[in-house]
Formats: sequence, C-alpha cells, structure tokens
Amino acid sequence: MQLRGKVALVTGANSGIGEASARLYAAEGARVGLLARRVDKTRETVREIVDAGGEAMALTADISQPDQISGAMDELVAKWGRLDIVLANAGINGVWAPIEDLTPEEWDQTLGINLKGTFLTVKYAIPHLKKQGGSVIITSSINGTRQWSLTGATAYSCSKMGQVTFAKHAAVELGRFGIRVNVICPGWIQTNIGENTWPRNREDVRIPVQFPTGRNPLTRKGPGSPEQCAQLALFLASDASSHINGSEIWIDGGESLVTVG
Repeated sequence: MQLRGKVALVTGANSGIGEASARLYAAEGARVGLLARRVDKTRETVREIVDAGGEAMALTADISQPDQISGAMDELVAKWGRLDIVLANAGINGVWAPIEDLTPEEWDQTLGINLKGTFLTVKYAIPHLKKQGGSVIITSSINGTRQWSLTGATAYSCSKMGQVTFAKHAAVELGRFGIRVNVICPGWIQTNIGENTWPRNREDVRIPVQFPTGRNPLTRKGPGSPEQCAQLALFLASDASSHINGSEIWIDGGESLVTVG
C-alpha cells in the first residue's frame, strides 16, 4: 500500500496508460479521481475499483478548458479534502500531416489539448498540492524528446517536447513547496490513442526508417503495455522516488536508441 492516505487525479483515465495507472493507484491505497471527456467508460472503471475494495470517483472535463478542469479539481478536493498526486496523462496524437498541409486550427487543437491542457491541469492543482506537497507526473512521448522520425507528427512532437520543458520549469518553481514534477516518455505502447490520430498526405514527406528485428530490442515482442507504464507512474507518485525531480524517463524498451532514420 505505497499510496495509502493519498488522493490522486488521473487525466485521460478512460483507457490505456491513464486507466491502468488509476487502477494501480487505487490498488496501492490511493483515493483516485478518474478524469476524461467521456464519463461512461470512467464510471465503469470506477465501479470495478470500488467493487475491488478501492475508492474512486469519475470526473468529466475537457482539459483545454480552464473552467472545466478547475471545476473538476474542486469537485475532487471537495470530496476527499486534499490532493497529493496528479498524473497529467490526457492527450491526442491529432492530425499528422506535412507542415505545409497542416492548418492553424489543427495545430491549435493538438497544442491546446496536449500542452495547454497540461499547463491548466498543473496550474489548478498547485494550490491544493502546496498544502502538503505532492507529485506531478506528466505523460509525454519519445517523439519530440528522443525521436523525430515520425512522419507528419510535427505538432504532436512539439507538444511533447513542450511538456518536458514545462515540467522542468515547474520542478524548479514548485520544489520549495515539496512538489516534485517528472515526466514519463513512452514509446510504442498498446493503447487506443489511434482513435485520436488523423493522418493525411504523410506519404509526401515520409522518410525511410529501419527498426530492429522484432521491433523492440528489449522484448522482441512489439509494443509495451499500459500496465508497464503504470508501474513507472506508481514509482514517481510514491515516496520511493522522493529525490527525483525535473526528470524525464523514457519507457520504450530501448526502441528510440536503435531506430535508424
């Protein structure tokens, strides 16, 4: 029970890394707010957590909208009286297209959810985290931080590198309050983020990329799992990582080290 007595907020909790992390946080004793734009799936997960003896609640918000995310934060704290852990995980791949084809509106959508949404999530959590300290974990990506060969993903990659830069500034600024801020950078993970990916004309700018046999040099089995990412999110949320602040950790089995573009 590494998180006993703690209250956690997980955004993008309706599937993938967010859902797996919320389940693990609850299993480790945290009371967990599962936030997503679609509440139907989070309600199902909440019910399963409660049935297993945990504590959880479903929250609805578009993280790019200040009133919605701040309202959800207030609802969580009103129920449980505190906030200790924030997993800022919600995001989209957005439109993947050549830069000259990418519209300003498509750029704004990706940056608005991934980067502005991260800013808003952390911003409105700070007053609550200041009361006793806590941990903020941001889900970024290997793309834009250690790999740049994903054709057409310019807006996405910029938003992901922006999250890392934001986290480092936040770590410096908030450390005096006992608030740690770190970043998870997943590689190829088996999630349904493809539902929020809209490719267009990528063939026009595609660059040949070679991957090692079996795709992943560590497992030779393809993608990692949301549960593996959740274990890292648990470590960064727990006191076991109490001296880690302002760091990004890549979780890709070494994929980004050996990809040749």
